[in-house]
Amino acid sequence: MSTPIHRTSPRRSASVVASAQQRREGSRTGGTGEARRTGGSASTSLRSTERDLLELQSRAGNRAATAAVQGARDNAEGSPAAAAKKKKNYRDRISALLDRFKKNLEPIDTFIKGFQTPTNAAFTQQAAVAANEGLKHSAAASGASAASGNLLTEAAGTVVSGMDAYKNMKTARTHETGAKHHTAKKKARTKGTDAVVGATSSGSYSAAIAKEVTKVQKAADAAVASEASGIASASIGGIKGMRAAFRAKGAAGKYRQIKKLGDPHVVHAGSLARLNESREQANWAAAEAYVALDAYWSHDDPGRLELVSEAIDAAWEAMGEARDAAETLQRAEQDVEKLSTVQGYAKKKQLTKIGKETVGGAVGESTKAAAGVVTAVAAGTAGLATNPVGWGLAGAGAGLVLGVTLYKALRAATKRYEEAHHPERWTPQGETPAEAASRKESLQHAMKFWKKVSRGERQAMAREVYALAAGPAISKSTTDEMRESARALLVALKSGPGKHNLTPEAWAESLNDPSKTAGWIQEIAEQLASG
Repeated sequence: MSTPIHRTSPRRSASVVASAQQRREGSRTGGTGEARRTGGSASTSLRSTERDLLELQSRAGNRAATAAVQGARDNAEGSPAAAAKKKKNYRDRISALLDRFKKNLEPIDTFIKGFQTPTNAAFTQQAAVAANEGLKHSAAASGASAASGNLLTEAAGTVVSGMDAYKNMKTARTHETGAKHHTAKKKARTKGTDAVVGATSSGSYSAAIAKEVTKVQKAADAAVASEASGIASASIGGIKGMRAAFRAKGAAGKYRQIKKLGDPHVVHAGSLARLNESREQANWAAAEAYVALDAYWSHDDPGRLELVSEAIDAAWEAMGEARDAAETLQRAEQDVEKLSTVQGYAKKKQLTKIGKETVGGAVGESTKAAAGVVTAVAAGTAGLATNPVGWGLAGAGAGLVLGVTLYKALRAATKRYEEAHHPERWTPQGETPAEAASRKESLQHAMKFWKKVSRGERQAMAREVYALAAGPAISKSTTDEMRESARALLVALKSGPGKHNLTPEAWAESLNDPSKTAGWIQEIAEQLASG
């Protein structure tokens, strides 16, 4: 509020107010004698006037404070921090728009790679055999449009990958340790590699466009352009194939590490047997307590009632111990089943990744690279101009890549459908599931290929792993043996202390910190899917 106004002398104020009051009363009664009689009410009027002045000052001060706060907000909005935040929001919006634009282009890109490009290669080969210039011209025009579509999709993906890599790199620097650091660091490395590969691939598509344009224009250097395009295509195919091979190798290594953990039913057979033995002993103790109670109840000793009371307390305590032992055994058996399910899911994900990377990446891209080599050789050798080997290799490579792409798209659409039509299936325990969508609405949601699944099987499995591996502050009923097994699974999934730049003690403390639960679940979900 504003600084209070300084009050003048109270006596002066009193005299002024009193004289004013006397003048008002005198004008109303016609004499000053009445003013003397009303002198006693002058002090009351004084206090009322002072309150009015203070209230007026308070209102003015509130308005001044409001103006000051608004001014501070305006200044804050213009501060460097606010400008940086605004800039960050714009960057995120641009990245999201480009990502959606790219995903909208991906179906067209898949069609081009799987159908249009191999078909163009076949028509080109046929035109060379038949010396059909018209067919050759049409195939070249179609090839130029196909390469242009590929270039547009690849360029958009390159920009998005670069922006994501920069964003995750900053996040990794902000969080120097922990699950968020590892997740962001791995994404920054992956997206950075995607950006480099995408830029190289964009260059290859640019060379393909140049090759087809020279054919359309019947330029004299068409052979040189074809040779350059073949070399570029072979290079990018070799790079992608090699990268896919490394990914498959990483997934295979993770699969072996998970497999080394063994079957949880076998690993925890001893601990379950001990818990079962404790339960049986507690049941025997409860039975003996009831036998003693019956014995005391049937006697006619003078202190029978006191003995019966003690026997009832003993039987009640023994029954409580038996109940606790049975519940502990049941929870342990359920935890073993959960761990077994999660380990099976993790191994299945790694095997699936090995298959996809091997078929669609290592083999498919390598086949396309071989097709590029044949194209480069044929460009400078007239005898190979009509050789169908290049067309066959291009078609085979495109078919493998297309098959894997369609498999991924179908799997993602199925998960989106389940997310909308059966929300209760993967809703976290304790949360109310969303209302199930109709079949039509679920199918419409499944077709939104640009959206990721937010609540699916992988996220549910990540929550299960974290619930088993978390500390006593989060999972109080988990046994120490089960907690150690779950943490060993985290190490096998490449989420151990070393990956998080933490000591084992600090790593265990982070698992016991409720504020880091969301970061841990995201980290585990990422590691379940990656190699």
